[in-house]
Amino acid sequence: MSEIHVRLAHWQKDNAELRRIREAVFIAEQAVPAELEWDDEDGEAMHFLACEGDYPIGTARLLADGQIGRVSVLKDWRGLKVGDALMQAAIEAAEQRGQRVQKLSAQVHAAAFYERLGFSIEGDEYLEAGIPHVLMVRHSD
Repeated sequence: MSEIHVRLAHWQKDNAELRRIREAVFIAEQAVPAELEWDDEDGEAMHFLACEGDYPIGTARLLADGQIGRVSVLKDWRGLKVGDALMQAAIEAAEQRGQRVQKLSAQVHAAAFYERLGFSIEGDEYLEAGIPHVLMVRHSD
């Protein structure tokens, strides 16, 4: 396996790869309706692609308000710290913008992953696209 790295992605230029990964993870695997997956915020968000060599295997986005979302890693690459690398890139980008607080809407089953990265659950569980989620917040030092 070659080195996994994260790079900034451009919504227009990297659209096919960003869509391929999110469609595989959210729409195909998790049955999220396509109309809920795609929104107007994609055009304004900062996007990240995790790649093995030149092959994109994961993605995440950072919104202008410091919200991290759409964190997704293709099934064959899970458990290899790809999600960690994506989250570190998004957190660093938020901090470089001066956003000392990062938020995300985490699927309940993934909450422990985000807790390892310094996020804490705030509030009660809720449904988003029919999947249980919790709001999670991280405060930078």
